[in-house]
Amino acid sequence: MKKTSTRLADGRELIYYDLRDDAVRDAADRRPLERTVTTSEIRHDELLGDAVAIASHRQGRTYHPPADECPLCPSQGERLSEIPDSSYDVVVFENRFPSLAGDSGRCEVVCFTSDHTAFFADLSEEQVQLVLDAWTDRTSELSHLPSVQQVFCFENRGAEIGVTLGHPHGQIYAYPFTTPRTALMLRSLAAHKDATGGENLFDAVLERELAGERVVLEGEHWVAFVPYAAHWPYEVHLYPRRRVPDLLALDEGARSEFPQVYLELLRRFDRIFGEGEPPTPYIAAWHQAPFGQLEDFEGVSRDDFALHLELFTIRRTSGKLKFLAGSESGMSVFINDVPPERAAERLREVASS
Repeated sequence: MKKTSTRLADGRELIYYDLRDDAVRDAADRRPLERTVTTSEIRHDELLGDAVAIASHRQGRTYHPPADECPLCPSQGERLSEIPDSSYDVVVFENRFPSLAGDSGRCEVVCFTSDHTAFFADLSEEQVQLVLDAWTDRTSELSHLPSVQQVFCFENRGAEIGVTLGHPHGQIYAYPFTTPRTALMLRSLAAHKDATGGENLFDAVLERELAGERVVLEGEHWVAFVPYAAHWPYEVHLYPRRRVPDLLALDEGARSEFPQVYLELLRRFDRIFGEGEPPTPYIAAWHQAPFGQLEDFEGVSRDDFALHLELFTIRRTSGKLKFLAGSESGMSVFINDVPPERAAERLREVASS
């Protein structure tokens, strides 16, 4: 992998990740951009104990542009985009309309390929390996920013999810706090460790799932399963067999096997609802341990946390979506229409040839 860092016309950082060591990335951003002005603010909810990002400048972000005006495609002639060069393998750049900025963190966009019509599942294993390298590198770099406590790499796929740019891309959020979802995991981890005399909850969950009926696929280094209490109609958790706190700690075996396993999962997701169905909308979310000390979670260290990826869709059956209505949105109590055991069975049925 070759990494080349440069700056866009408004001062934002852009980084090329190339498969070839001889790639030259010296194209300048020729757009007449002014400096990006953001109004991001983190407000804490005293009753719920969580946080909300207030970012009014995002109202003006790019919204469903035609393909020939996509800001994530390479620049061609006088059609200038966020990527100055005429081609790229993987690109990461600071979001022009970030939810988090300055002391409130940082938001980045990850372009998986220059091919506007592709999906992540269309990538080669070599390309996926490069994306994994980019996620890992950004996790490392962002973790050293003074304002950052947790790094979240994710992909939203599909208009049903709320994606406003059709180009294959993901995002990275660097939060200045431990997110509420991670805090819940850490509290459960601490309580289980105390109650069992030291047992790790992530290890116990993985051991239980491996012995059960919800495993979707297994590799030498990775295991994918539908969790016992899945929130979403089709939800898969992907764990490395060896517990590690973050992407940086994956060994070479796990890193090498990941592209094959992950591409298989994504391709199965597109087969869930049968032939002729539109691509399955999904969210793919990496869960990594926060950086720094975990003083609020007594008895737990970063090494107790287990890196894992959660992949889920909001489509519950052909032509129907799972909406977060009264119970889910009002009380945070999910109601799942698809039994996790049946979801796992279906995902095994649609194994690619």
